[in-house]
Amino acid sequence: MGNKLKRIFRFRNILSAITIVALLALICSYLSIYIHPESVSFLPLFGLSYWIIFIGNILLLILWFVLRSKMKWIALSVIMIGGILPLRTFCFGWNEANTNNQTELKIVSYNVHLFDAYNASFENGVETKSKIFNFLEQQKGDVYCFQEFYHRNELSQYNTKDPLKEILGTEHIHTRFTNSDFKSQQYGVAIYSKHKIVRKGEISFSNIDKTYNYCIYVDIVKKADTFRVYNVHLQSIQFQKDDYALFGDEGSDAGKDQSHAKKLLKKLLSAYPIRAEQAEKVMEHVLTSPHPVIVCGDFNDTPMSYTYNQFGGALVDSYRNTSIGVGSTYAGKVPAGRIDYIFHDQSMGSRNFDIQEEKLSDHYGISCTVFKH
Repeated sequence: MGNKLKRIFRFRNILSAITIVALLALICSYLSIYIHPESVSFLPLFGLSYWIIFIGNILLLILWFVLRSKMKWIALSVIMIGGILPLRTFCFGWNEANTNNQTELKIVSYNVHLFDAYNASFENGVETKSKIFNFLEQQKGDVYCFQEFYHRNELSQYNTKDPLKEILGTEHIHTRFTNSDFKSQQYGVAIYSKHKIVRKGEISFSNIDKTYNYCIYVDIVKKADTFRVYNVHLQSIQFQKDDYALFGDEGSDAGKDQSHAKKLLKKLLSAYPIRAEQAEKVMEHVLTSPHPVIVCGDFNDTPMSYTYNQFGGALVDSYRNTSIGVGSTYAGKVPAGRIDYIFHDQSMGSRNFDIQEEKLSDHYGISCTVFKH
């Protein structure tokens, strides 16, 4: 009997220690959305792991209820501090009705991954580009925002700017490219619009860090209404091909795995503060807009992040507003979830958020119809 009591006591002590660690990790995930990554560099990792940490704490809470221990109230209290934070990732939204027949815009945002221009098989790359063009043509959007856009003057298969303009019926465009002297290649972001652009501009990130990530914006007039649309591509983690070794099917090599893990962690941690500063700079500009705003693009961060919080605090996340479920938008090997967004002004409504089903890039294209209330 004495040995049995000792085992029970030991089990409860170990379980208590695990619970305390799990609760501290959960608190860190809460803090990660409010504290700038430059202040505490490791905090974003807790935000990235939020759902694993949250589910672990729920399981521990259930176990403490079964054991009828007072620890359950401590665990429950910490979980409740998070409030509706789980709804940032697992959403319960519904389509809004445009009851007043207000002006609508269908926004399409897509990181096209250079139209697969660097596929080892040129023929396969061109085929993927054609499929992306077909997908975009079927969207019948008003405004298209592209990240990792690619154009090459001298190669007809990747002379994309004007052919895409014709296919989409978008007379008005605004681009921001990095030009390469090698074979007249251009990389960057682009906005294609069916409606007149009366103003265009760029938010420069050059004073933050040397980067190939951009934010451009346009003021679009449809009927009697003017909207400002921002196309955002925030700091990438800049994975290289060998960085994906940890997520591949090849045989494991402990030494190489450890080296890859350290390299991956360093890239993750270095990108967070840059992305946070870029997000702050974009939002500073957004708050000066004289028109209702739509902010979309590849943010490279999950809903449980400081970056997302800069936008989600002042704007409406149209996926959360209209959809049910998790809504993963990243199609690569790394499990990243939803990192592409369409935010809009609080004076606007949204409906019919859609995520592309076919994988043609390392992101899925997204679209949503927005309108004035």
